[in-house]
Order: sequence, then C-alpha cells, then structure tokens
Amino acid sequence: MAKPLVSDELWAVIAPLLPARPTRPKGGRPPVEDRAALTGIIFVLKSGIPWEMLPREMGCGSGMTCWRRLRDWHKAGVWQAIHRALLDRLGQVNAIDWSRAALDSASVPGKKGGPDTGPNPTDRGKPGSKRHIVIDANGIPLAVTISAANVHDSQKLEATVDAIPAIRQCAGRPRRRPAKLHADKGYDYPRCRRALRKRAIIPRIARRGIETSERLGRHRWKVERTLAWFARFRRIVVRYERRSDIFAAFHQLAAALITFRFVQRYRCC
Repeated sequence: MAKPLVSDELWAVIAPLLPARPTRPKGGRPPVEDRAALTGIIFVLKSGIPWEMLPREMGCGSGMTCWRRLRDWHKAGVWQAIHRALLDRLGQVNAIDWSRAALDSASVPGKKGGPDTGPNPTDRGKPGSKRHIVIDANGIPLAVTISAANVHDSQKLEATVDAIPAIRQCAGRPRRRPAKLHADKGYDYPRCRRALRKRAIIPRIARRGIETSERLGRHRWKVERTLAWFARFRRIVVRYERRSDIFAAFHQLAAALITFRFVQRYRCC
C-alpha cells in the first residue's frame, strides 16, 4: 500500500499553521477538508498533472478547489511558515550546519510567460524563470527565491541570502547567517563580496581566470544535489503557471517537503 502524501507527522506540523475556515451561516456544501486539499496540492506538485486532471477518487475535491487553497494559503504566508517551522525543528536539535552554506540557481522554461519570466540566454532566448536556492552544509534548503531567466545570478545574491529566516537554535538566539558562503564564478563581483561581508559572512566565491571550476566542488556539489531534488517535483520542472505567486508557492512547498525529509532523518517529529 502506498504511503499517504500527507503523513500524520507532517500533518501535525502543518495543521496548527493553517488559517481557520470562515463560517457559512447560510449553510451550503461543506468545504473540502484541509488535509484532503493539501494531499491534492502535493499530488499535483509531485506528478505535474494539470489541475483539472486531479483524480476525484483521491477525495481531494476538484482541482480548482485545491488551486484556490494553494493560492489562499500562499497569501496567508502558510507555505513559508511551514518551511520555517521545519527548519526550527532542525535547528533545535543542532542539525543545521551553519559552518558553511552554498548558493546556486537553475533555469526552467516558461512558455506561457507571466511575471518573473524573461528570455533565457541558455535556451536560445525562450521565455523562462530561474530558481535561486541557498543551503546549509548538509544540503538543507534554507531559502528559495524566483526571478526571470535573464536576471543574472549575482543580482539575486542579497535577496536570496536575506530570505533565510531566523531559525531557532538548541541554545542562544535564533540564527540566520552562515559563517561562509560558497558560490561559483557567476557571483565573482566585488559587490557580491561586499554584500556578504556586510552581513558578517565570509565569501568563498570562485574567481574567474584564477581558480578552476573544480576547486570548490567538494562543497558546492551539495547545492547541485538539492537543485536536483527540486527537479523531482514535476510541476516545477517547467513553469506552467502564469501567476508568479502560484509558482513561488509550489517552490516554498517543495522546499518544505525536502526539509521534512531531514526532519525525519534526525527524528525531530
């Protein structure tokens, strides 16, 4: 028997973070349960199927119902709150390695266009978007941001690093800054190094024309692995969403699901 997409352990984390559903004084059809709607959302995220093809047999309601729940919860900040709650659990057992972090991005095609899309210079100028992620030394996604495909990686460095939330620790104040940050030659600009030093982060950025691409590979390969984990969620391999908020919501949920695997590994549930 297949494992449920929303396990009891995951639901225990998510349920307290969901907003209360409005009452219906005039009656009407009862709304789809939140756990069922979340199951439908995750199924679409993992399988990549269109919303209208969501199987009714799953008991998740219609695809449009799940889409509306995804939109409303994103507007309420639920997906970021889930990711942060899971990161807090890891931080409280000292499972996040702050000694070094890594930053990188990956482009995805977006034929339908929309906000945060642009001509992809690596795909013959076809429209696309780009996901930027920053991870800890173990590969745990600490933050993810979205931009147009023609936005240079270096221009999103500050926004992505600043997107790391203040994560609770087993002792002391919450933390949001790694000691070092590894990045490839796409970030080899003085302004990037100044921005990191301003945040008390030691830059470990490969220098163009001086260092080979392999020198920092023993640390940067983990961010490539995490990007590959994101690519397993078929709905975000290609950008099907015209709305940037829906596309960002899928990425935040994917980051939370990847983080939840580490929570299970360290038995933080």
